[in-house]
Amino acid sequence: QVQLVESGGGLVQAGGSLRLSCTASERTFSSYAMGWFRQAPGKEREFVAAITWTGGNTYYADSLKGRFTVSADNAKNTVYLQMNSLKPEDTAVYYCAATYDSGNYDDPWNYDYWGQGTQVTVSS
Repeated sequence: QVQLVESGGGLVQAGGSLRLSCTASERTFSSYAMGWFRQAPGKEREFVAAITWTGGNTYYADSLKGRFTVSADNAKNTVYLQMNSLKPEDTAVYYCAATYDSGNYDDPWNYDYWGQGTQVTVSS
């Protein structure tokens, strides 16, 4: 059973930065990639970014390219989401997830394990 624990959320002013971390309880050899999603109140869960453990291939939501960067530290079983130039509309609960499948990284139904989420609030 893979357990994912996110950290790094908090309150930040617009224009600021945060770095989220997601640590897996075991080497996710069995998971092909890790994804970040977010969910704002009253909205559906939204794809943010994904990264493959092997090769470090990255994928982003078009609307977030250039501001958000996903990275991974295989030795620490940890993935990161660096968020810059934050806007109030980035306010959401951010989740990391692990998938065994390749492709369709923007589809939350493709993921097998989820973290508990970390709140990010951006004030104007």
